[in-house]
Amino acid sequence: MSNKQSPEWVPLKARKVSFAWDGTPLHWVPGDPFTSHTVNVLHLLLPAGERWFVHVYKQVLPYVRDERLREDVLGFIGQEAMHSQAHDEVLPHLRELGLDPTPYTAQVDWLFEKLLGDRTLPPGAARRWWLMERVALIAAIEHYTAFLGDWVLNAGELDRRGADPTMLDLLRWHGAEEVEHRSVAFDLFQHVDGSYRRRVRTWATAFTALVFLWQRGARFFMANDPTLLDGRARFRDFHVRGRLGTLPATGDVLRSVPRYLSRTYHPSQEGSTEQAVAYLASSPAARAAERADRGGQHGRSEKETA
Repeated sequence: MSNKQSPEWVPLKARKVSFAWDGTPLHWVPGDPFTSHTVNVLHLLLPAGERWFVHVYKQVLPYVRDERLREDVLGFIGQEAMHSQAHDEVLPHLRELGLDPTPYTAQVDWLFEKLLGDRTLPPGAARRWWLMERVALIAAIEHYTAFLGDWVLNAGELDRRGADPTMLDLLRWHGAEEVEHRSVAFDLFQHVDGSYRRRVRTWATAFTALVFLWQRGARFFMANDPTLLDGRARFRDFHVRGRLGTLPATGDVLRSVPRYLSRTYHPSQEGSTEQAVAYLASSPAARAAERADRGGQHGRSEKETA
């Protein structure tokens, strides 16, 4: 099955970024540690998760027979590797602020490296089955990363509440690239397998795991925040923040489920590539890295002509 390209398709590329965390407070949404820490869970989940995406996709590349899809997958790999690195660089800053994420990240690493990692399986049907399961899991997870990317690009309440601009830029740069490449994981799954039963089964696994890991991460942050006397994370808090607009609305999350499970679903129906690309062109971190790269190239050119 060949991949279906959105009419707004653009070639994918990994963009270098540069973030300076010195001025970012622990509660980067002023006066709202719960929202800050619920989003901070991304920094714990994404580095290991996106390294796992890259590892699995390198294994599935030999199964890709469509050249444009292969190009998309390679662009996806480059973007996900950069996302992993950018979120990983937030962790030392959290430690400097008195919150060591190591106990939680160790569990996440075990999940992706051991439970979802390569298994000693005989070549043939068993090994291919496990690879296809993981490709389908990534497609389900990417449905939610694109959902979150579209949400944060439009979360004006975070700006109105004075959220830290560096953290917002990280989230929106990452979110914009998730929207930009939102079709790749689904198109790849459809190309190499496409089983509807597998799509439903792996969605249930991915959704359950994401909810479990996210609430566990939020509770970890709230309980270990050195500035809070009695930090708690409850679903009610998430629901309230969703109604206020500082976190995704519960109803929006639930309505995303039947969309993914529809037999006519395609990720191009979600979000806007035009909006995503426009943000990526204006992202302070991406523009700073681009200027630095041009400066480095100019410097090398002058040395070569000297």
